[in-house]
Amino acid sequence: MIFDLKRRLAAEALGTALLVGTVVGSGIMADALSGDDAVSLLGNTIPTGAILFVLITILGPVSGAHFNPAVTLVFALRREIAVGAALAYLAAQVGGGVAGSLIAHAMFDLPIVQMSTKIRTGGPQWLAETVATFGLVATILGGLRFRPAAIPALVGLYITAAYWFTASTSFANPAVAIARALSDTFAGIRPVDVPAFVLAECGGALLALALIGWLLSPQETE
Repeated sequence: MIFDLKRRLAAEALGTALLVGTVVGSGIMADALSGDDAVSLLGNTIPTGAILFVLITILGPVSGAHFNPAVTLVFALRREIAVGAALAYLAAQVGGGVAGSLIAHAMFDLPIVQMSTKIRTGGPQWLAETVATFGLVATILGGLRFRPAAIPALVGLYITAAYWFTASTSFANPAVAIARALSDTFAGIRPVDVPAFVLAECGGALLALALIGWLLSPQETE
């Protein structure tokens, strides 16, 4: 079944909004319920992995469930989505992500429009985002090659793990980074820190495209 571009864009916007709403909302809830950063991070991690499984399962058949400009970039370079559609996906993802942050604030009776003051910068953070996005794209490409039906679980589990093994807590998504800059909460990131995160994320995605693309394309041997 093929869905038209309007429905695909709606799915991308809705999925990214629900993803960011989950990340920001669960961060607010976890921070309110616990003064322990480790417990708060766990309370942020589990809902994020769970919602990714749900969103990819129900919206993947409509739009491919990218919810992430770095993922869309990879598919555009693989010529699996047209450039015009890819740009429209990017706009839908960013717009949906911003809406998700604003809705999360409204649900918790916080100022709807905010600017984050949470510092996330420096070489280790940028390396972490490169690694996080590399792993995400590798997971998607490997899943597509060997176990397409398992992709919702694979992505959800990967992000759940990456929250804990990366210094940045694995944004791995330019749209999410932009949206989280508009939330001065547990999940936030200063707007000034976003461009470096986005560059690191795109770099990790491109590295995965090159390396995993080569790894998963064996030569015929005689």
